[in-house]
Amino acid sequence: MLNFLIILSAVAQKDSTVRKKDRKKDVLMQTSMGNIVIRLSDSTPLHRDNFLRLVKKHFYDSVLFHRVIQNFMIQGGDPNSKTAAAGVPLGGGGLEYTIPAEFRTSLFHKKGVIAAARTGDDVNPTKASSSCQFYIAQGKIFTDAGLDSVETSRLNGKKIPTAWREVYKTVGGIPHLDQNYTVYGEVVNGLDVVDKIAAVQTSRGRDRDRPLQDVRIIKATLIKRKKIKK
Repeated sequence: MLNFLIILSAVAQKDSTVRKKDRKKDVLMQTSMGNIVIRLSDSTPLHRDNFLRLVKKHFYDSVLFHRVIQNFMIQGGDPNSKTAAAGVPLGGGGLEYTIPAEFRTSLFHKKGVIAAARTGDDVNPTKASSSCQFYIAQGKIFTDAGLDSVETSRLNGKKIPTAWREVYKTVGGIPHLDQNYTVYGEVVNGLDVVDKIAAVQTSRGRDRDRPLQDVRIIKATLIKRKKIKK
Protein backbone atom coordinates (compact mmCIF):
# COMPACT_ATOMS: atom_id res chain seq x y z
CA MET A 1 0.00 0.00 0.00
CA LEU A 2 2.82 2.38 0.87
CA ASN A 3 4.56 1.68 -2.44
CA PHE A 4 1.28 2.35 -4.26
CA LEU A 5 0.93 5.75 -2.54
CA ILE A 6 4.52 6.62 -3.42
CA ILE A 7 3.82 5.80 -7.07
CA LEU A 8 0.67 7.94 -7.03
CA SER A 9 2.62 10.83 -5.53
CA ALA A 10 5.32 10.51 -8.19
CA VAL A 11 2.72 10.48 -10.98
CA ALA A 12 1.02 13.59 -9.56
CA GLN A 13 4.36 15.39 -9.33
CA LYS A 14 5.22 14.38 -12.89
CA ASP A 15 1.86 15.62 -14.14
CA SER A 16 2.57 19.11 -12.75
CA THR A 17 5.77 19.44 -14.79
CA VAL A 18 5.42 22.07 -17.51
CA ARG A 19 6.38 20.67 -20.88
CA LYS A 20 6.97 22.40 -24.20
CA LYS A 21 3.63 21.18 -25.55
CA ASP A 22 1.81 22.68 -22.53
CA ARG A 23 2.99 26.14 -23.55
CA LYS A 24 1.06 25.77 -26.81
CA LYS A 25 -2.23 25.14 -25.05
CA ASP A 26 -4.90 27.43 -23.66
CA VAL A 27 -6.48 27.33 -20.21
CA LEU A 28 -10.18 26.57 -19.92
CA MET A 29 -11.80 27.88 -16.74
CA GLN A 30 -15.17 26.28 -16.22
CA THR A 31 -16.93 28.61 -13.81
CA SER A 32 -20.35 28.51 -12.19
CA MET A 33 -21.37 31.30 -14.59
CA GLY A 34 -19.87 29.95 -17.81
CA ASN A 35 -16.59 29.14 -19.51
CA ILE A 36 -13.56 31.41 -19.93
CA VAL A 37 -10.64 30.52 -22.21
CA ILE A 38 -7.28 32.16 -21.45
CA ARG A 39 -4.19 32.34 -23.65
CA LEU A 40 -0.95 32.89 -21.76
CA SER A 41 1.86 35.08 -23.08
CA ASP A 42 5.27 33.70 -24.02
CA SER A 43 6.66 37.17 -23.18
CA THR A 44 6.20 36.43 -19.47
CA PRO A 45 7.68 32.92 -19.10
CA LEU A 46 7.88 32.93 -15.29
CA HIS A 47 4.21 33.79 -14.89
CA ARG A 48 3.17 31.57 -17.80
CA ASP A 49 4.89 28.48 -16.44
CA ASN A 50 3.73 29.13 -12.88
CA PHE A 51 0.10 29.38 -14.00
CA LEU A 52 0.39 26.28 -16.18
CA ARG A 53 1.92 24.35 -13.29
CA LEU A 54 -0.89 25.32 -10.93
CA VAL A 55 -3.53 24.40 -13.52
CA LYS A 56 -1.92 20.99 -14.04
CA LYS A 57 -1.93 20.45 -10.27
CA HIS A 58 -5.67 21.35 -10.22
CA PHE A 59 -4.88 24.13 -7.76
CA TYR A 60 -7.64 26.37 -9.12
CA ASP A 61 -10.40 23.75 -9.01
CA SER A 62 -13.15 24.97 -6.61
CA VAL A 63 -11.49 28.37 -5.99
CA LEU A 64 -13.83 31.39 -5.81
CA PHE A 65 -13.74 34.74 -7.53
CA HIS A 66 -13.55 36.38 -4.12
CA ARG A 67 -13.23 40.04 -5.12
CA VAL A 68 -15.43 41.50 -7.84
CA ILE A 69 -15.71 45.18 -8.77
CA GLN A 70 -17.79 46.12 -11.78
CA ASN A 71 -15.98 48.26 -14.37
CA PHE A 72 -12.70 47.24 -12.75
CA MET A 73 -11.85 43.53 -12.44
CA ILE A 74 -12.69 40.07 -11.12
CA GLN A 75 -10.11 38.46 -8.81
CA GLY A 76 -9.55 34.85 -7.75
CA GLY A 77 -6.88 32.38 -6.76
CA ASP A 78 -7.02 32.47 -2.96
CA PRO A 79 -6.79 28.82 -1.84
CA ASN A 80 -8.60 29.71 1.39
CA SER A 81 -11.71 30.45 -0.66
CA LYS A 82 -12.33 26.80 -1.58
CA THR A 83 -14.12 26.04 1.69
CA ALA A 84 -14.80 29.54 3.02
CA ALA A 85 -18.07 30.16 4.78
CA ALA A 86 -20.35 32.97 3.63
CA GLY A 87 -19.36 36.41 4.88
CA VAL A 88 -15.71 35.53 5.55
CA PRO A 89 -13.20 38.09 4.17
CA LEU A 90 -10.84 36.56 1.61
CA GLY A 91 -7.73 37.55 -0.29
CA GLY A 92 -4.97 36.75 2.17
CA GLY A 93 -4.23 33.21 1.04
CA GLY A 94 -1.38 32.07 -1.16
CA LEU A 95 1.68 29.89 -1.55
CA GLU A 96 5.06 30.49 0.05
CA TYR A 97 6.76 32.24 -2.84
CA THR A 98 6.39 35.23 -5.15
CA ILE A 99 7.19 35.72 -8.83
CA PRO A 100 9.48 38.52 -10.04
CA ALA A 101 7.67 41.22 -12.00
CA GLU A 102 7.70 40.77 -15.78
CA PHE A 103 6.55 44.11 -17.16
CA ARG A 104 6.43 44.21 -20.98
CA THR A 105 5.68 47.21 -23.17
CA SER A 106 3.61 44.92 -25.41
CA LEU A 107 1.28 43.95 -22.57
CA PHE A 108 -1.10 46.43 -21.00
CA HIS A 109 -4.38 46.44 -19.10
CA LYS A 110 -6.89 46.29 -21.92
CA LYS A 111 -10.20 44.60 -21.19
CA GLY A 112 -9.83 40.83 -20.89
CA VAL A 113 -6.20 40.51 -19.85
CA ILE A 114 -5.19 38.31 -16.94
CA ALA A 115 -2.67 39.79 -14.51
CA ALA A 116 -1.08 38.88 -11.20
CA ALA A 117 -2.32 40.30 -7.92
CA ARG A 118 0.32 41.36 -5.41
CA THR A 119 0.90 43.07 -2.08
CA GLY A 120 1.32 46.85 -1.95
CA ASP A 121 4.40 48.90 -2.78
CA ASP A 122 5.03 49.71 0.89
CA VAL A 123 5.93 46.08 1.62
CA ASN A 124 6.74 45.03 -1.94
CA PRO A 125 8.86 47.70 -3.65
CA THR A 126 9.93 45.31 -6.44
CA LYS A 127 6.25 44.71 -7.32
CA ALA A 128 6.69 40.93 -7.16
CA SER A 129 3.56 38.96 -8.01
CA SER A 130 1.43 36.66 -5.90
CA SER A 131 2.17 32.99 -6.41
CA CYS A 132 -1.43 32.20 -7.28
CA GLN A 133 -3.85 35.13 -7.04
CA PHE A 134 -4.83 36.74 -10.33
CA TYR A 135 -7.40 39.10 -11.77
CA ILE A 136 -9.09 39.51 -15.13
CA ALA A 137 -9.50 43.11 -16.23
CA GLN A 138 -12.89 44.47 -17.17
CA GLY A 139 -12.35 48.21 -16.80
CA LYS A 140 -14.24 50.76 -18.83
CA ILE A 141 -14.02 52.71 -22.07
CA PHE A 142 -12.21 56.05 -21.79
CA THR A 143 -12.31 59.35 -23.64
CA ASP A 144 -9.15 61.28 -24.46
CA ALA A 145 -9.95 63.63 -21.62
CA GLY A 146 -10.35 60.70 -19.25
CA LEU A 147 -6.98 59.25 -20.29
CA ASP A 148 -5.37 62.68 -19.88
CA SER A 149 -6.74 62.74 -16.34
CA VAL A 150 -5.32 59.26 -15.63
CA GLU A 151 -1.90 60.42 -16.82
CA THR A 152 -2.01 63.41 -14.50
CA SER A 153 -3.64 61.97 -11.40
CA ARG A 154 -2.66 58.28 -11.43
CA LEU A 155 0.50 57.98 -13.55
CA ASN A 156 2.40 61.04 -12.29
CA GLY A 157 2.50 62.57 -15.74
CA LYS A 158 3.68 59.43 -17.53
CA LYS A 159 2.21 59.29 -21.03
CA ILE A 160 0.03 56.44 -22.22
CA PRO A 161 1.30 55.24 -25.63
CA THR A 162 -0.86 56.26 -28.58
CA ALA A 163 -1.62 52.66 -29.58
CA TRP A 164 -2.76 51.85 -26.06
CA ARG A 165 -4.94 54.97 -25.94
CA GLU A 166 -6.84 53.79 -29.02
CA VAL A 167 -7.56 50.46 -27.36
CA TYR A 168 -8.66 52.11 -24.12
CA LYS A 169 -11.02 54.33 -26.15
CA THR A 170 -12.60 51.40 -28.03
CA VAL A 171 -12.19 48.17 -26.04
CA GLY A 172 -11.61 49.66 -22.59
CA GLY A 173 -9.45 48.60 -19.68
CA ILE A 174 -7.59 49.78 -16.59
CA PRO A 175 -4.76 52.13 -17.70
CA HIS A 176 -3.62 53.22 -14.24
CA LEU A 177 -2.40 49.68 -13.48
CA ASP A 178 0.00 49.52 -16.44
CA GLN A 179 3.60 48.61 -15.61
CA ASN A 180 2.64 48.17 -11.96
CA TYR A 181 1.07 44.72 -12.11
CA THR A 182 2.30 41.95 -14.43
CA VAL A 183 -0.04 41.15 -17.32
CA TYR A 184 0.63 37.61 -18.55
CA GLY A 185 -2.20 36.63 -20.89
CA GLU A 186 -5.69 37.41 -22.09
CA VAL A 187 -9.18 35.98 -22.47
CA VAL A 188 -9.71 34.70 -26.01
CA ASN A 189 -13.21 33.36 -25.41
CA GLY A 190 -15.73 34.17 -22.69
CA LEU A 191 -15.50 37.93 -22.22
CA ASP A 192 -19.27 37.88 -21.84
CA VAL A 193 -18.78 35.60 -18.83
CA VAL A 194 -16.30 38.08 -17.35
CA ASP A 195 -18.97 40.78 -17.73
CA LYS A 196 -21.59 38.55 -16.09
CA ILE A 197 -19.34 37.87 -13.12
CA ALA A 198 -18.43 41.54 -12.80
CA ALA A 199 -22.13 42.42 -12.60
CA VAL A 200 -23.04 40.19 -9.63
CA GLN A 201 -24.13 41.70 -6.34
CA THR A 202 -21.30 41.99 -3.84
CA SER A 203 -20.96 42.54 -0.11
CA ARG A 204 -20.53 45.92 1.53
CA GLY A 205 -19.66 44.34 4.86
CA ARG A 206 -16.35 43.16 6.26
CA ASP A 207 -16.02 40.79 3.29
CA ARG A 208 -16.32 43.82 1.00
CA ASP A 209 -16.52 43.10 -2.75
CA ARG A 210 -17.04 39.37 -2.24
CA PRO A 211 -20.02 38.13 -4.31
CA LEU A 212 -23.09 37.48 -2.17
CA GLN A 213 -23.60 34.26 -4.13
CA ASP A 214 -20.37 32.34 -4.63
CA VAL A 215 -18.87 32.45 -8.13
CA ARG A 216 -16.65 29.40 -8.36
CA ILE A 217 -14.03 28.07 -10.74
CA ILE A 218 -15.36 24.54 -11.00
CA LYS A 219 -12.33 23.30 -12.91
CA ALA A 220 -9.34 24.71 -14.79
CA THR A 221 -7.70 22.53 -17.46
CA LEU A 222 -5.39 22.79 -20.46
CA ILE A 223 -7.06 22.50 -23.85
CA LYS A 224 -5.97 22.46 -27.47
CA ARG A 225 -5.40 25.97 -28.78
CA LYS A 226 -7.76 27.21 -31.47
CA LYS A 227 -7.28 30.09 -33.87
CA ILE A 228 -8.77 33.36 -32.66
CA LYS A 229 -11.69 34.46 -34.82
CA LYS A 230 -11.37 38.01 -36.08
